[in-house]
Parts: sequence; structure tokens; C-alpha cells
Amino acid sequence: MPRTIDTAELIPLIARLCQKACFELGEDVVSALEAALAKEESPYGRDTLKLLIENARYAKAEQIACCHDTGTCVVYLRIGQEVCWSGAPLADAVNEGVRVGYREGYLRKSIVRDPLDRVNTGDNTPCVLHCEIVPGDRVGVTVMPKGGGSENMGCFTTLVPAVGAEGVKDYVLHSLEAAGGKTCPPVIVGVGIGGTMDQCVWLAKKALLRPVGQSHPEPYYAQMERELLERINDLGIGPLGMGGRVTALAVHIETWPCHITALPVAVNLQCHAARHASAEL
Repeated sequence: MPRTIDTAELIPLIARLCQKACFELGEDVVSALEAALAKEESPYGRDTLKLLIENARYAKAEQIACCHDTGTCVVYLRIGQEVCWSGAPLADAVNEGVRVGYREGYLRKSIVRDPLDRVNTGDNTPCVLHCEIVPGDRVGVTVMPKGGGSENMGCFTTLVPAVGAEGVKDYVLHSLEAAGGKTCPPVIVGVGIGGTMDQCVWLAKKALLRPVGQSHPEPYYAQMERELLERINDLGIGPLGMGGRVTALAVHIETWPCHITALPVAVNLQCHAARHASAEL
């Protein structure tokens, strides 16, 4: 039997997730920062990592934003195919949840109504909403506040298929070199390979939602992740661009079949404040 959900149920849930994501870095992220501190040899890099860890712990304890840039709010819904919606339009309810969460959590409003007239909407809406249909009668909800510094350094290209894996790795490395310290490292590197242009970029962003350091299930891509992580950390950019051994905490690759003429590659970077929170409805 189909399950009917009133879209109004999403409002308090999304409001709570907006605040949780901004206030509480996941323990996987904090643990990765602590592991980075154990590896880092640069005095500046070590001091920086200590401050980032202290900041994350303090923000969680005090329930305040761990970074002043509370970002574009990306909302990802995994909707069971047996779910039917009632009430207000789905997108309206999602945006109301973001609006309430940002207002009541005293989170910075960073969204402008038009990319050229630059007038702030005043409530951090509209969000960026992604929906996927999955089996079942539940709805998975993930909120991902995406800061401007890391998002601004994302990139996409379509390579010639003949360049193969080495061409992909070179592109990712050049992207990180160009980004330098602008992304507030240590970063998580999301890499999308395949699909179409729009899907490839979404794969790269989705890759950032994986627990930090969780390897790709296929050994071939898991090995590529490890190799890229080592080569990125050899760049010497270091925490917050201060120099050091730890520029990235993890590389996460997601792939999709693609056209015979194309090898799409996207890189989406996540700063050390790798924020997201999830729940199920």
C-alpha cells in the first residue's frame, strides 16, 4: 500500500538538520582531523589542525555554527517509490524548513535572488534540491550546507577517452594545485567520472557525503583514491594553505556509465568543515 506523507512533516525535520549540520561536525570528520594531526610535521600545520579540532568541539558543545559561512543549503531527498505526498508543494515545504532552520539557528544568510543583481533573499532560500526515487516507503533526508570557498574551486571537463585513468588523475591533481589554500584545507575531494555533464558534477558532490575515508567498493577505484590522496598530500599545500603534509583528508570517487565519445570528470571540494546531517521520515 502507498504511504502518504504530508509535506509539512519535512519542515521541522529539515530545520533541525540545517542546525545540526552547521553545529556538529561528524565524528568521522573530527577523527580524520585528529589522524591528520598525528601525521602532520609542519609546526604551522599542527597548530592549525589543533585549532580546527578545538573549534569543532566547541561549536558542538555550545550549539553554534562551526564556520561563519553556513553556505548554500543543498537538500538531498531519497524518496521511496511507494510514497505519496499531500499538502503544500514539496519544494515549498523543503524551502520553508531551510528558512526556519537558518532563522532560528542564527545561521548566516548567503543566497542572492539573482546571480547578477546580487540582492540577498534574507533567509538562505531557495535551497538546491536533489530528489532520487528509491525502493520502499521511506524518505531519506540529507542537508548539506556547502560553503563558498570550497564550492568556488570545483571544476568540470570532458576529457578525450584515450587519456584514460592517468588523464583523470592529472586533471584532479591540477585542480587541487590551482585551488591551493582557497578551499580551507584539509579538504575532502569528491570526484565524479562518467555520466553526462550535469550528472558527473552531481556524482562529485554526492561523493562528499560518504563517511570520510570510506573506500570505493571496487578495488580498482579504491586504489585510485589512495594514489590520488598520496599525490595531493605531496603537493605541500597543508592545513589552511599554511604548508604541510596534510592537504586532503580523503578522496572519494563515484562513477557512472557514459557515452563512447566522452570521459567526463568533475571535482567538487569540501573544506575541513565537512557538514551534513541526515534523517529518515
